[in-house]
Amino acid sequence: MMALGVDLGGTKIEAQVFADDWHLHERRRVATPASYPALVHALVDLVGWADGLADGPVSVGIGAAGMVNPRNGRVLAANLAAHDKPLPADLVAALGRPVRYLNDSHALALSEAVFGAGQPFASVFALVLGTGVGGGHVRDGRLQTGFSGTGGEVGHLPAPAHLVQAHGLPVVDCACGRRGCIETLISGAGLARMAHAMTGETLSAPQIIAARGDDPQMAQLWQVWCALTADLVQTLMRTLDPDCIVLGGGLSDIPVVVDDLTRAVGQAGFAGFDSPVILRAAGGAASGARGAAYAAWQVADG
Repeated sequence: MMALGVDLGGTKIEAQVFADDWHLHERRRVATPASYPALVHALVDLVGWADGLADGPVSVGIGAAGMVNPRNGRVLAANLAAHDKPLPADLVAALGRPVRYLNDSHALALSEAVFGAGQPFASVFALVLGTGVGGGHVRDGRLQTGFSGTGGEVGHLPAPAHLVQAHGLPVVDCACGRRGCIETLISGAGLARMAHAMTGETLSAPQIIAARGDDPQMAQLWQVWCALTADLVQTLMRTLDPDCIVLGGGLSDIPVVVDDLTRAVGQAGFAGFDSPVILRAAGGAASGARGAAYAAWQVADG
């Protein structure tokens, strides 16, 4: 058995082939095409490459930013040429086999729950903090999906009003069409937006992180970011109550994020009640592709 996992991003496509032991067998990376026909062709070509390595058809899983509307099968993804296109169905038609197409945060969650930092836990929520904010929930090795197809889009929950008001934070339109989403404050761009609101300075997320140890304003800004993100974790606790939160995305690479966020979650919770363990994703850049491949294998295996 071999399975293909594809990490489909706005600038690159990375294809990874996994063997029976779920170790990486081979990988290939190409630029993401700017047109829809070229995107379909590139994905079909990568599947053909994987089939050649396996001497036969592989299971195909694709993890991509955005969602698929289960009502019409069309993709909602602002950074892909596939936006409002029936990409999963078109790939099935072109390949003549099933394709497992899932959100990239869901793919990360599945990989980390089965192979990564979440292995010891029955219920794992992956929280991706980067260009956007999203997540996925896995229980007993199975991705939890729902009716609408919007599960895990936690970046589009509302920002907590008491913290927004207390710190004079901006309430802005989100790319999703809603207003005041938590993603507009705790994503990488959101952190920069907060910095401008609280200090008047135009700074990138890396600049803020680098300065937080020596600059009191940046230290306070980081504390506010932790409080906002902790409030989101508290919402996950009130609804899904996972055993473990696995952090992914670029902001998860901040050295102190696990300790500082763990502390903030404890301070924001009910006194005397435990909080979930917070860990950093163990799989790195390979994790999402492996999760997509595993999701495809689960379908093929029944």
